[in-house]
Amino acid sequence: MRYSTTIGEREFLIEILDDRHLILDGKTYEVDFASIGGQQVFSLLLDGKSYETFVYPADKAWQVVFRGHSYSALVEEEMEKQLRLALGSHVSETAEYHLKAPMPGLVIAVLVEDGQPIHKGDVLIVLESMKMQNELKAPRDGVITRLRVKASDGVEQHQTMLTLV
Repeated sequence: MRYSTTIGEREFLIEILDDRHLILDGKTYEVDFASIGGQQVFSLLLDGKSYETFVYPADKAWQVVFRGHSYSALVEEEMEKQLRLALGSHVSETAEYHLKAPMPGLVIAVLVEDGQPIHKGDVLIVLESMKMQNELKAPRDGVITRLRVKASDGVEQHQTMLTLV
């Protein structure tokens, strides 16, 4: 599994190799991370050095207290982050919107058809990539035009799959 973790203005790329090893920004570490007594206190062994951390959820991020300092950490699976960035957060309410594949994959289902009115948040297409199914949702209300894919089609990253007006 690959994750993007943002703390302040800094982004860290983390890949979990197995239950004892991870890669952090290109460097491999041996880790052991376990809850102490089922609480929000964790024992962290990092390359043989022992640390005590406090980790608890807060809004959309995690609060981490490490070595006397408190950090807010936004943790996203790399695939989720790519989807979020590909779909964008600001979509014009009047201009054409082109739903593009956020990554290469296989179209599992197309849940709309040409001319169909849709609402913000409706699932339009289910795309499978790296053995994960991702629901691509409407960023705004509109009408589907120019449907360009069907179930079982392979798509490339950034390929336009449909247009919404």
